[in-house]
Amino acid sequence: MVALVSRTGRHLQRYNQGRRQVVGCIPYRYRVTSLGEEKKLEVLVISSQKKGKGMLFPKGGWESDESIIEAALREAEEEAGVLGNLEHGLGKWYFKNKNQDTYYEGYMFPLLVEEQLEFWPEKDFRQRIWMSVTEAKESCQHWWMKDALDVFVCRLTSTKQKIIEAEVVRPCSSCTLS
Repeated sequence: MVALVSRTGRHLQRYNQGRRQVVGCIPYRYRVTSLGEEKKLEVLVISSQKKGKGMLFPKGGWESDESIIEAALREAEEEAGVLGNLEHGLGKWYFKNKNQDTYYEGYMFPLLVEEQLEFWPEKDFRQRIWMSVTEAKESCQHWWMKDALDVFVCRLTSTKQKIIEAEVVRPCSSCTLS
């Protein structure tokens, strides 16, 4: 059962050298195209709670009573209403808020979505939209999230290339071809 209330307040918020620590994820899935063969990568973006402030990936404060993984999974569930498998971190980014008065340390993870909830804590405050990587880069409001998306796509491309190379049949050194 999902708790339909988001965590609020900053009393458990983590800081590192004066920087507020935030954790987010890039929810993704593969959609089979109409041809039935090709799988198309899609990422899930959510609307900002502030009207007219664009789209972003789920992220929020990393609290002192949870691990970084628990924080990323919590934010995905609270803000986007998705559950899934969190993968190896994409990196750490340092940035300031729009007012340039708060410093942040942000961590991002890919999340392979396994379940999309009908009801979630911020359903009434946010829209969620599946889109292509190109569309997400155009609509995302934060440079550091776009950078994390680039890292994610590079990782997927590299992994896909390694799989292709492993599937190529090569004769062993003791074999001769006639």
